[in-house]
Amino acid sequence: MSDRYAVVGNPVDHSLSPQIHTAFAAQAGEDLVYEKLLAPLDRFTESAQTFFAEGGRGLNVTVPFKLEACELADALTERAAAAGAVNTLVYGESGNLLGDNTDGAGLVSDIRNNLGWTIQDKRVLLLGAGGAARGALLPLLAEHPSQLHIANRTAAKACQLADEFSHYGAMTAGGLDQLCGGFDLVINASSASLGNQLPPLPEHLFTSTGRAYDMVYGAKPTPFVHWARELGVEAADGLGMLVGQAAEAFYLWRGVKPRVEPVLAQLRRTLTA
Repeated sequence: MSDRYAVVGNPVDHSLSPQIHTAFAAQAGEDLVYEKLLAPLDRFTESAQTFFAEGGRGLNVTVPFKLEACELADALTERAAAAGAVNTLVYGESGNLLGDNTDGAGLVSDIRNNLGWTIQDKRVLLLGAGGAARGALLPLLAEHPSQLHIANRTAAKACQLADEFSHYGAMTAGGLDQLCGGFDLVINASSASLGNQLPPLPEHLFTSTGRAYDMVYGAKPTPFVHWARELGVEAADGLGMLVGQAAEAFYLWRGVKPRVEPVLAQLRRTLTA
């Protein structure tokens, strides 16, 4: 019988995860089925436990259950513990649940491997101080940028996040209204694009070779990507991050690293059709 995996969330109908993991399985010759699991807002733990009790081997976790998944896990990877959120649950041989957060790894792999951009020794600006930013910080710091600055509408929240992660590496923080230019890479981890909005940003934010990355993706360019391109800046959305974090989860479950490029290309064609 095929091994069972699923993405759990509420809502979950829009998820591209089944398409991604089915493609990964076909590519790697792995025998598995991947489903969508709609969990009631007040019954995530029960839904997840039932899934594993019925033979499930792994779950991807999407909004709004990443914090609850963190509490459900018996053990956490360092990056999940640092993020305080879990997007991947792995059912171990002993029946224990390992919680991981693959979002930041997916972000970095997309920037470095798919786009061919460099993070090391670059001045990086991270917009936002919520869950998306938390998940990105550890993998970004591991790339050794020359500067990592966190900017948020509420400066105190950005400063608190920088202080919390200070033992992993040096960084600075402040409000959006305090931003000065000269960044090589600006990553939008704020929720603005989800509401089809653009954070209040100065036009002089980038170096002459600066680049822009939005964690949000869609059929059309996000407001942040559109704004950056209007300034003549090379910009990309987060579709590659979605596929990258899925590849990391697939490796955790199956011990196989799938090829991201053909799956990413297919998804892009589907979105723009």
